Amino acid sequence: MGKGGEDYGKREKASSEASDREIFKAWAKDVSECEEHFKVSVKKGLTHDEVENRRKIYGLNELEKHDGQSIWSLILEQFNDTLVRILLVAAIVSFVLAWYDGDEGGEMEITAFVEPLVIFLILIVNAVVGVWQESNAEKALDALKEIQSEHAVVIRDGARIPSLPAKDLVPGDIVDLKVGDKVPADMRVVQLISSTLRLEQGSLTGESEAVNKTNKPVEEDADIQGKKCMVFAGTTVVNGNCLCLVTQIGMDTEIGKVHTQIHVASQSEEDTPLKKKLNEFGERLTMIIGLICILVWLINVKYFLSWEIVDGWPRNFKFSFEKCTYYFEIAVALAVAAIPEGLPAVITTCLALGTRKMAQKNALVRKLPSVETLGCTTVICSDKTGTLTTNQMAVAKLIAIGHNVDTLRAFKVEGTTYNPSDGQIENWPTSGLDANLQMIAKIAAICNDAGVAQSEHKFVAHGMPTEAALKVLVEKMGLPDGSKDVGSGSTLLRCCEWWNEHNRRIGTLEFDRDRKSMGVIVDSGLVKPSLLVKGAVENVLDRSSKIQLRDGSIVKLDDNARNLILQALHEMSTSALRCLGFAYKDELPGFDNYSGKDDHPAHQLLLDPSNYSSIESELIFVGLVGLRDPPREEVYQAIEDCREAGIRVMVITGDNKNTAEAICREIGVFSPDEDISSKSLTGRDFMELHDKKAYLRQSGGLLFSRAEPRHKQEIVRLLKEEGEVVAMTGDGVNDAPALKLADIGVAMGIAGTEVAKEASDMVLADDNFSSIVSAVGEGRSIYNNMKAFIRYMISSNIGEVASIFLTAALGIPEGLIPVQLLWVNLVTDGPPATALGFNPPDKDIMKKPPRRSDDSLINLWILFRYLVIGIYVGLATVGVFIIWYTHGSFLGIDLSGDGHSLVTYSQLANWGQCSSWKNFTASPFTAGANTITFDNPCDYFQTGKVKAMTLSLSVLVAIEMFNSLNALSEDGSLLTMPPWVNPWLLLAMSVSFGLHFLILYVPFLARVFGIVPLSFNEWLLVLAVALPVILIDEILKFVGRCTSGSRARSKQKTE
Repeated sequence: MGKGGEDYGKREKASSEASDREIFKAWAKDVSECEEHFKVSVKKGLTHDEVENRRKIYGLNELEKHDGQSIWSLILEQFNDTLVRILLVAAIVSFVLAWYDGDEGGEMEITAFVEPLVIFLILIVNAVVGVWQESNAEKALDALKEIQSEHAVVIRDGARIPSLPAKDLVPGDIVDLKVGDKVPADMRVVQLISSTLRLEQGSLTGESEAVNKTNKPVEEDADIQGKKCMVFAGTTVVNGNCLCLVTQIGMDTEIGKVHTQIHVASQSEEDTPLKKKLNEFGERLTMIIGLICILVWLINVKYFLSWEIVDGWPRNFKFSFEKCTYYFEIAVALAVAAIPEGLPAVITTCLALGTRKMAQKNALVRKLPSVETLGCTTVICSDKTGTLTTNQMAVAKLIAIGHNVDTLRAFKVEGTTYNPSDGQIENWPTSGLDANLQMIAKIAAICNDAGVAQSEHKFVAHGMPTEAALKVLVEKMGLPDGSKDVGSGSTLLRCCEWWNEHNRRIGTLEFDRDRKSMGVIVDSGLVKPSLLVKGAVENVLDRSSKIQLRDGSIVKLDDNARNLILQALHEMSTSALRCLGFAYKDELPGFDNYSGKDDHPAHQLLLDPSNYSSIESELIFVGLVGLRDPPREEVYQAIEDCREAGIRVMVITGDNKNTAEAICREIGVFSPDEDISSKSLTGRDFMELHDKKAYLRQSGGLLFSRAEPRHKQEIVRLLKEEGEVVAMTGDGVNDAPALKLADIGVAMGIAGTEVAKEASDMVLADDNFSSIVSAVGEGRSIYNNMKAFIRYMISSNIGEVASIFLTAALGIPEGLIPVQLLWVNLVTDGPPATALGFNPPDKDIMKKPPRRSDDSLINLWILFRYLVIGIYVGLATVGVFIIWYTHGSFLGIDLSGDGHSLVTYSQLANWGQCSSWKNFTASPFTAGANTITFDNPCDYFQTGKVKAMTLSLSVLVAIEMFNSLNALSEDGSLLTMPPWVNPWLLLAMSVSFGLHFLILYVPFLARVFGIVPLSFNEWLLVLAVALPVILIDEILKFVGRCTSGSRARSKQKTE
């Protein structure tokens, strides 16, 4: 809605002043006290002048719009990354050098500009993706505004205003609420117009059912669920009509507090564990690159700076700017070689592929980095309703009356959904429905306003979930014997329809908070109508004087029978079942011949709710049922999987303590006989603890009931401070701040509000807890694969650095230029690295404890291994360069076919002094269809190195392809994990080799990359030099397996 027409500076000041004022606890005050405090009459409302004065004080009734980051600050933020900054410096330096070279012209000008332009392109793409992700971050706040009411019916100056914009409300306004209205502000109920008022506020408070409201005050310290006389902005009226007094507007409402909490949580978002590791790696890389660059310059300073010692002091300095620039280019090449430029692209690709896999398991990932974070989740904080449970009420137990007044019959009812075919009733009498069961079925079917329908592949309730569950029970009970005249055999609720066809409903006694029951008057075709009642067992029992036995006979309800029923009620209540009692009455004084018409005297009785209690007296009790929101069948195994995987499960719910404890025992968070007095607290009790962190450190599961948004946030914050990686589930508005604050926010796709979805990192398409566990397993697998390709790419870069360092240290001509290294890092290495993301997951992946968030990507042994491999890559690429210049054949492979001149190693290492050599000549040589000739023999070490450079590049590509096979497993041999376990890797290697052939044999590309085609013998040399990398790593893996095995054995002995 924005900030409105008011000046925002004034508005800010006004809102801060409002927050400083002591809050008037309207929920704990009588209506008259509220009227006095707000200086308003319920009948007349505020005057126009009072409204204007209050608007100046309180502002408009709307949520503030926090100014997000400017587009420029978002762009600059993308460069606040060590790797990116190194790349940026490398690109700028490359561009300056390319410009400098361009003044001299020549063919190398194109090559020089390709490198900085490609690096700039990488940086631009990275920045665009980053800005796009950041700009979507605050959508949760926009979604929150969508659930605000737009209009309200208000009484002002003694007149009704039928459609006042909700933003114009001020504290003290009198608002008329009716069924279907969205509450426009936090308000105190001052007058009930209907007998009952119910609101759906679960999205704000976490309660699983609509809540009854009253105009009577409650305790001052009541929690949000306990404020029965308050209605909250954004909630919906599902039953009744009332007048309310506005007490809080805008940011001071409960939804306004959630808005603030979301904003604060979004400001404190942290990097993912992997991002932290890559940042640390980037910082170390910067230091290493700096040291190596300095070392390279120190080694080569003699080539561009010389001096003479005269009288003990250096004199006659000679400086060669051209050679200084050349070695500066080597330093730039070193930076390009050290940075795995392709890593961000490969990580993004792997995470995107991971999201597709997760989507197949009903986990829809909204933010790519969360895929990896899931892999190190240590704590799952789960909501109860709809996540651990089905969010569908179902009858679990039916209690009917036996042959005599001292016996009860108990039936266990199977099924957890609204599907009438889901489960049956255990030990159901084979003789069918006796008279007592018939009456229970009749009351459950007719004293009921709900319905059940099939939507796609699911069964959904229309109306109150409790009543829908009763209709499903009736279908499972079946019909009385001999009743075959059902209207339609294909109808979903055919039994309920039969009961309603034979018993016409002619009057309704609406539910109210005092009676806690609902009654209907029916015409069963007899002389007199009868009354059917359902409601809270204690209340129905209090108004009953008789009881119906199994055979339909009626006897007096004595104290023994009453106590027996109350005992059954107590047992069901302690099992967290919500109980309803059934009763009826055949004798209705004053209702003779009543058919529902308004001209009958009885009709006047029904218009006054105060008569309902006397009508519902002297009832005949027939039985009771226990209902619950049952746990999902697959959750128990999912909790077990979490336990095996070392993940703790904490249940945080807005529901009451007894219900939550019973569910937690049933799904395995707690064992059936476990003492949970120290593991189950209400949100308020937890907040009053002296040492909250110590409480959260307890092993095993924990339960927090009656939790408010701030409680959830505090729990998540403390867990994160303890180093835990927290996944938080939620579906309501009240969950959004904690979803935003958690490492992984998981929203419900079906029951979740848009606010929760926008604040989350992941959305569950099926609202199922077990989908989170599957996603964690997938996240672990993805992380392992990412670790494999990160190590692969880093080991390749170590090889490139070793190659350039050796080139500089030995003083030989540059064997690899920056644009070639860029091509290898971005294109050639990319497909195999991506394909490593398809490695099959380990079978025991969910039987290992979660990796620590500070777990290093590369331990000392792995670093040593890749240093050895890197040194070999350096030796191989530099070695093949030297071999071509100094040997006519190698390992029996003839290299003289192109007619190139051979030089000694000493000449190659001192090529800069070529101009001083006497009688030095260089013969032309062939490269594919080209012939390389030289006007100046010394050009043999510059333009003439093109064939040797091509060999070095080809060896580098071949080694890195073979090295990708080594990366299939961290320690496993290729004999136990052969290449074909991941066919995508073999395909990727083929693609990379194909791309390399492309730049070799397409003349334009060969010219850009400064390379030439190779002959068959030269390819044999490449393979001969590259293949040993597999053997070297197999030996290192074998040593690693032996040492890790001995470490494990010694650890077992010490234990």
